[in-house]
Amino acid sequence: QVQLVESGGDLVQPGGSLRLSCAASGLPMEDYAISWFRRVPGKEREGVSCIISVKDTYYVDSVKGRFTISRDIAKNTVYLQMSSLKPEDTAVYYCAVPPQSCWALNWGGWVEPTGGYWGQGTQVTVST
Repeated sequence: QVQLVESGGDLVQPGGSLRLSCAASGLPMEDYAISWFRRVPGKEREGVSCIISVKDTYYVDSVKGRFTISRDIAKNTVYLQMSSLKPEDTAVYYCAVPPQSCWALNWGGWVEPTGGYWGQGTQVTVST
C-alpha cells in the first residue's frame, strides 16, 4: 500500500522560508516522478513542482527562483524548500505521485491529474 505523508507546514511571515517534507512508503521514490501541488480554498488544486532526478526538475512560473524541490533516496523522502514566501503562497500543500511524467505536467499547465497517489496535505500560511 502506497502512503505519502507530508509535514513541515506552518505559519510564516512574508519573506520567510519553510521546508516541506514528503515521506513515502510502499513505493521507491527514485523510480517515480514526485510532485507537489497546492490548493487555496475555493480554487482548483494546482501543480507547483515535480522531480524525476537531481538534474530533472520542473516548477510552475509563479515559484521559479523561490522554491527548490529535492529528493533523499536513502530516506525515500522528497522536499520542497520554499523561500521568499508571499501571502499568495498560502495553501494546503500536497505531495503526489502523478499518473503522468513531470514533463507532461509542466506542458499541460500543471493541471491536477486524475488518479495517482496523494498525501493528506500540510497547511502553509504566509501572513503577518
